[in-house]
Amino acid sequence: MLRFPMVLLCSALAGLPLSAHGQEAASTGEWSIKPRGRVQLDASDIGVPPALAGDGFGTAAEVRRAYLGVDGTAPGNVSYRLEADVSGSSILLTDAYLAYQPTRGVTLTLGQHKPFSGLEEQTSDLFTSMLERAAFTSAFGFGRRLGVSGAYSEGDLLIQLGAFTVNAADLDAESDSFGVDGRVVFSPQVGPGTLHLGASAHWRDLDDAAGSVRYRARPFTHATDARLVDTGAIGASGERSFGAELAYIAGPLHATLEGHRITVLRPGLPDPSFAGGYAEIGLLLTPGDTTGYKNGVYDRIRPTRPVTEGGPGAVQVNARYDRLDLDSGPIKGGRQQALALSAVWALTATVRLQANYGHLWISDAAVPAGADADYQADVVGLRAQFDF
Repeated sequence: MLRFPMVLLCSALAGLPLSAHGQEAASTGEWSIKPRGRVQLDASDIGVPPALAGDGFGTAAEVRRAYLGVDGTAPGNVSYRLEADVSGSSILLTDAYLAYQPTRGVTLTLGQHKPFSGLEEQTSDLFTSMLERAAFTSAFGFGRRLGVSGAYSEGDLLIQLGAFTVNAADLDAESDSFGVDGRVVFSPQVGPGTLHLGASAHWRDLDDAAGSVRYRARPFTHATDARLVDTGAIGASGERSFGAELAYIAGPLHATLEGHRITVLRPGLPDPSFAGGYAEIGLLLTPGDTTGYKNGVYDRIRPTRPVTEGGPGAVQVNARYDRLDLDSGPIKGGRQQALALSAVWALTATVRLQANYGHLWISDAAVPAGADADYQADVVGLRAQFDF
């Protein structure tokens, strides 16, 4: 049902600036096209109890992301993006959308893009302080979907609201799920910095009599397919969730607190709820460098003295506590806690190296270590990254 509109959209995005009319218009300034992309190369080591050795743990390396695409503009206050991840054996569409600005501060977007699920999920993976986002963002299935949305921005206020279906990769699946996502951010100047206050809400109808949801998370690294906490499939008619965001950004310092609770809707049965969140503090050590923040999300670190100009680049250190609770009544998906440290070296605004260490405490694990469902693990990760 969704395949045909998506094909039309992708064809339009790919074809507009490359057509004869598009090439002619580009020379007169009516059209624009700009290549974009990113590469993230990861290596990690996961230390687990001996009973789990060989189950996808140990040392691994991967191309975490390799995105290629284009951004552009068209006449009439229209912009577009078409981008795909080519890091795996198949090409996966990431962003594919048209955006229209009818007036200042208002943007309407149609196509595959991110629903509005919270601060770290909305922040680009190019700019996150850890190699992977908080455990709840992956566990609760946050990610790009096909839909239509609107955003209003005026001064310190940002309002985002959209209706979404499924990810483009799931168009072949027999899923007619439909959801609504909204987010509000207020970011006034307080003292020497910016105070970020945010809230988000999500509702989804599976539209399937045999529908189910499943929440699970990897152990602080993407290099393994193992999920130590996992609810398994839960029969459901839908889900709803709420999130809260609090952050303060002042020069080289940032502090973030974010949480999310999701409830599974099961007619005639108790509705289980699961929750996750994190608290983080970070500091740029290099003089003159500041934490990037704009439009309600964290932004790029731009070294005042990049290595290309003989400087040291920008160095940032971060500490985080992360928690995910997938236990609710008779459903024992497990609990995962992590204490994480990271160091980010931004050689330039577009090239960075990153190192992470995380110590995990697992309780009621979905993957027990022998007879023990409570144990600890250690994860070390490295990343080399550039984008254009």
